[in-house]
Amino acid sequence: MKEESIISNYNNFDENKRAFGSKAEQIEFIYTQKLLDQYIKPYMSVAELGCGTGYYGFYLSKKCQSYHGIDITPRHVEQFQKKIKEQELSYLSVSVGDATDLPDIADNTFDVVLVFGPMYHLPREERIRVIQESKRICKTNGLIMFAYINKIGAYLRGCIDENLKANYPNKKTNELVLSQGVDDVLPDVFFFTMPEEIEHDVTTNGLTVIQNVGVDFTFNASDINVMDDEKYAAWTEVMDYMFHCNSCTGVSNHAVLVCRNLL
Repeated sequence: MKEESIISNYNNFDENKRAFGSKAEQIEFIYTQKLLDQYIKPYMSVAELGCGTGYYGFYLSKKCQSYHGIDITPRHVEQFQKKIKEQELSYLSVSVGDATDLPDIADNTFDVVLVFGPMYHLPREERIRVIQESKRICKTNGLIMFAYINKIGAYLRGCIDENLKANYPNKKTNELVLSQGVDDVLPDVFFFTMPEEIEHDVTTNGLTVIQNVGVDFTFNASDINVMDDEKYAAWTEVMDYMFHCNSCTGVSNHAVLVCRNLL
């Protein structure tokens, strides 16, 4: 991983606004919240690796017993800490850290480990280290959730998005996305996988797969953003259906794999 590339990317990007953008931009967060609501209980301790500026941390602040966020970008951690202090939320905390190596966190510490960012930015060998570290800090019988970017979902979005489709498909992108598993525009920053591949990686590292679901199904973002309320409600029904169908996961741009740490 080129750590400086990731930090530079987020230093030039307002993470605070990402979840509060257009209708299309909000979908990933809406469906990830639905997933969290299924699994997070008030007695649970939660760690989030790649916590950003605290979007999910604050969402979970009234849904779990305690929460600790970790992010590789110091700017994000500073912004998150400021919000925690302003709102006097003593059961939320955050620190700078690298999801591939967490020496300050003891084994079997958390009931739930959320990995909602690191897998987007790591090649496969480093994703496996994140899986191993997540398993180590998770309690026996605890839950781990990995968010990741689908190769096919990302490629299809490029093919149909109004602002991108003129450049797709093409041979160079096929090589980068399908063969190398990297973004064709920012290959040092974004890395892709497939549902079958990430399931293989977690099971070979001792985790049990519970659910593997898409959270922002491929569609033309421009079309979503101009939908009136009636049409958007109908599209939401379609997304709800796909959210509950594992066979649709591979055509989602982002997906979340839910695992149990049974060993």
